[in-house]
Amino acid sequence: MGKQRLEAFSDGVIAIIITVMVLQLPSPHGGDWSALQPVLPVLLTYVLSFVFLAIYWNNHHHLLQAVRYVNGKVLWANMHLLFWLSLTPFVTDWMGRNHFAPLAVAAYGTVLLCAGIAYFIVVRALIGLHGHDSALATALGSDVKGKASVGLYAAAIPLAFVRPWLAGAIYVFVAVMWLVPDRRIEHAVAGRAAREGEG
Repeated sequence: MGKQRLEAFSDGVIAIIITVMVLQLPSPHGGDWSALQPVLPVLLTYVLSFVFLAIYWNNHHHLLQAVRYVNGKVLWANMHLLFWLSLTPFVTDWMGRNHFAPLAVAAYGTVLLCAGIAYFIVVRALIGLHGHDSALATALGSDVKGKASVGLYAAAIPLAFVRPWLAGAIYVFVAVMWLVPDRRIEHAVAGRAAREGEG
């Protein structure tokens, strides 16, 4: 089956998630700089969550550019990913409003961990459908960055109960790690298009 509906649906869900998050942002009570202080944790958490959602949207887009079609297994794996991403507004609001309380920071990390695992499952389902010699499989290779992210999230969750700020720093580090452009899939798609053009 074609991939267009899956891509359009996923784009729509992520757009709604971001909209829900921004609607949860409280307005400062006052017109001076000091009024921002009480809402700053919520605002910072929103920025971090927005970055994570942008990373997922970007990578999801590139992922689907590297494949030709999807099947039922991919559809369900994608719904599993969207489920965890849809919890982002909840944990964002919880962590921000409670000023990075240990349980809230751990819950935030749990959602990030489960979303990371769900994305990995989507990738595996697509590779299983298109073959281990496909452009996607070749581009991703051993996917060190993806596995490292999941490992860092898993380490940050228990750490949140001891040093919440350090767990938060790990979340930021993973986001920064993914903000560095990764051209593997783009190169694979361009290479495939060039080969088809020659054919």
